Amino acid sequence: MRVIGLTGGIATGKSTVSNLFKANGFPVVDADVVARLEPFALEQWVITDTHDVLKKGTGGWRKVVAAFGEDILLENGEVDRPKLGQIVFTDPSKRQLLNRLLASYISYGILWEVFKLWIKGCNIIILDVPLLFEAKMDRWTNPIIVVWVDPETQLKRLMERDRTSAQDAQNRINAQMPLDEKRSKADIVIDNNGSLEDLNENFRKILDQVSKPLTWTEFWLSRQGAIVAIVSIFSGVLGCKKLVARL
Repeated sequence: MRVIGLTGGIATGKSTVSNLFKANGFPVVDADVVARLEPFALEQWVITDTHDVLKKGTGGWRKVVAAFGEDILLENGEVDRPKLGQIVFTDPSKRQLLNRLLASYISYGILWEVFKLWIKGCNIIILDVPLLFEAKMDRWTNPIIVVWVDPETQLKRLMERDRTSAQDAQNRINAQMPLDEKRSKADIVIDNNGSLEDLNENFRKILDQVSKPLTWTEFWLSRQGAIVAIVSIFSGVLGCKKLVARL
């Protein structure tokens, strides 16, 4: 099975690329949508709506409440996501604390989603994770795709998208790993400085690369490979028993 890592930065167009993969029939494990702490768009951690790591009563919820206090809760006991987002965006140490508290729950949720797709027989999966490198999830993926724009374009698009000030937008950008550092770690870079048409063209150029036949290592990690291995082992054992019986 081939697990392709997809990452980028805020306002780089990563979600657009993720949607292009979906439109082309690729299953996507999205770790960005459900737990986003609007209006601050904290690109924090979602797996699916059934694995919301901050949902009331979950282990992640209990750890976060213990660390940040009950002041971050709404009247119904759920986390006030905008309030928590404001806290962690203005204090890097608290943002790192939040990431540490939730890391194990996030990893479990992602692995569970990948396992379900493995059971279904999917051979190629897109793992869409904003903090792919920060969470060390890049070790699970190959190749790694980074959606990149230059700093000026990123700032301009973020300000236009969220109608925020330059300072607020820059603070949110600074809260993430620099895009150039992510680009240096990538196997494939999608330059998204141009138009949507340019992005579509760049995307089409990488489709053949990510869709090429599985390597033998990837095949043996797929469901089909596992079945072949089990059948081969069973046949070998059965053959040995027959051979011994004849002696």
